[in-house]
Amino acid sequence: MTSPVSRRGLLLAGGTTAAAVAVGATDTSFAAARTAARVPSLELTRQARTGADVVIAWNQTLLRIVRTAGLQPPTVHPTRSFALLHAAIHNAVVASTGEGTPYLFAVHARPGASPIAAAAQAGHDILVALYPAQTADLGRQLAGQLSVVGQGHARETGIDAGRLTARLLLDLRANDGSSVVPPPLPAGTEPGQYRPTPPAEAPAVFTHWSGVTPFLIKRADRFRPQNYPGLDTRRYAAAINEVRRLGQNNSTGRKPDQTEQANFWAAPIWNYWNEITQTAVRAEGNDLLRAARIFAHLNLAVADAVIAFYDAKYHFRIWRPITAIRLADADGNHSTTADPDWTPLATTPADPSYPGAHSVVSQTAATLLGREFDPRLQLAVSSELLPGVTRRFRSLQAIADEAGLSRLYAGIHTRLDHYAGQELGHSLAKSVREAVVAP
Repeated sequence: MTSPVSRRGLLLAGGTTAAAVAVGATDTSFAAARTAARVPSLELTRQARTGADVVIAWNQTLLRIVRTAGLQPPTVHPTRSFALLHAAIHNAVVASTGEGTPYLFAVHARPGASPIAAAAQAGHDILVALYPAQTADLGRQLAGQLSVVGQGHARETGIDAGRLTARLLLDLRANDGSSVVPPPLPAGTEPGQYRPTPPAEAPAVFTHWSGVTPFLIKRADRFRPQNYPGLDTRRYAAAINEVRRLGQNNSTGRKPDQTEQANFWAAPIWNYWNEITQTAVRAEGNDLLRAARIFAHLNLAVADAVIAFYDAKYHFRIWRPITAIRLADADGNHSTTADPDWTPLATTPADPSYPGAHSVVSQTAATLLGREFDPRLQLAVSSELLPGVTRRFRSLQAIADEAGLSRLYAGIHTRLDHYAGQELGHSLAKSVREAVVAP
């Protein structure tokens, strides 16, 4: 089993809990224990509810929060919240069980602490700190989870461990760069350079996010994909002409199923992968420690993937398909033709095109979850944007492939963006997996 890398140690004592804190590590490891169980089909079983339900409940609460307009600060990426939530829950469970290896620091609870109380308190305290307007609702959820623990030493010691874990993690991330005011990005003037896109022509978002301190990796820039191909190449022309044909709002070349894919995957991609993980964890009937570790590993890695893809996007600053197609006469490529009225099926996000965010996050998640579960899982996925529509897959990789390519059918990315995103996601996940999961 690997152990956290520490540059200096600090021993804190307070109440009924002591915390040994390893501070300053960026490329860290945490719990590596894995069960040998493999579930080839994810039909929900009739197994009794387990401690994993506590983790899933807080994950669902955060999904509700980030899906509610106005609750997520516009310049703070929501994946940071998922990473903080699940790292805290994981560390609290490790502290109360005495099993596993924590992320970044260890909190040592007195014997007999309730893992459920520790996990519930840690999840509550993180979300209250991040979303204070939700304090009342979060308090009711905490009270409900603590009610099954009962009164006494186990409950109180678990609460102490959860509180200290959340406070330490929030303190360690207080100056991680997420609160920086995003600097404006000058609009590109040369062919290939990103500039704001119709209809809103909004300023570029998260221009500061590549400067946020990563959770697991050391440097975001080491995962940049290969250089974008020249605008005069066949590869570029093929990619632009493909999205021009398939991604237009009134395309006759796009198949009905491809249109459904474009609309199905249009919500924030990290939401889908947290839902997918909920389904997988429930079906396997995991205990609290394993569930906490899986969600922590996933969300810490996805948070780093977002930091890395913003680093790449603002390093290359490649124009979006709507710009490339409307200004194709200026790209120097005889195989592309300008269409000043071309409009994509979906509204183009306010950031550069290369690499594709859906492809980065999906490949990261599929690679990591493929280590935890059978990569050939037969899984049904739903969408928050198409209620009642379910898409079924025979593997985690199939989900990642479709989610990434859906953005091509939506007209907001090219195949070049997709492949570069998968390259980044795979490299980052492999690096994180080797650092975090012991053989």
